[in-house]
Amino acid sequence: MSGAAPRPVIIIFGAAVRADGGPSLTLRRRVMAAAAFGATLSDPLFIPTGGQGRHGPPESEVMRRLLQDLGVAGSAIREENTARDTLQSARACAAMLRGHQGPVYAASSGYHLPRCRMLLRLFGLPAQAVPPPEASHGLMERWYWRVREGAALPYDAVLVGAERVFRR
Repeated sequence: MSGAAPRPVIIIFGAAVRADGGPSLTLRRRVMAAAAFGATLSDPLFIPTGGQGRHGPPESEVMRRLLQDLGVAGSAIREENTARDTLQSARACAAMLRGHQGPVYAASSGYHLPRCRMLLRLFGLPAQAVPPPEASHGLMERWYWRVREGAALPYDAVLVGAERVFRR
């Protein structure tokens, strides 16, 4: 029996890609926070999430390139490029990680982390939070995102609960 600890996983939740195909500031900060945290772990697997958005390549592809620019080996990255929102990302990552026994971490903006963690936990992954990047928005924008997430969190919880009930 091997004494090696199970591999930690860092799930990076997507954000917008700019019209020129580059990462938005929010996306860049999420990836930088995940990479910095990953540097403190032994052999982490990074899962950038996000499918095709309005502009450029899929969010996961942009994040993969950013991770590699930050020194993360391509073999330590496994993209989830189908999801179009947070709920789909959590569901897809839970399916990818079925049976995973190691620690799971969620990387996102501070206002978004409670919902990301809740969804991952509802799908069976006992996720912890990566320390979030500093907010890149002004005070009014931060309150907008907090209110938006405050509404989205119970909405997504009800959807996952309904999925469980009707799947039986």
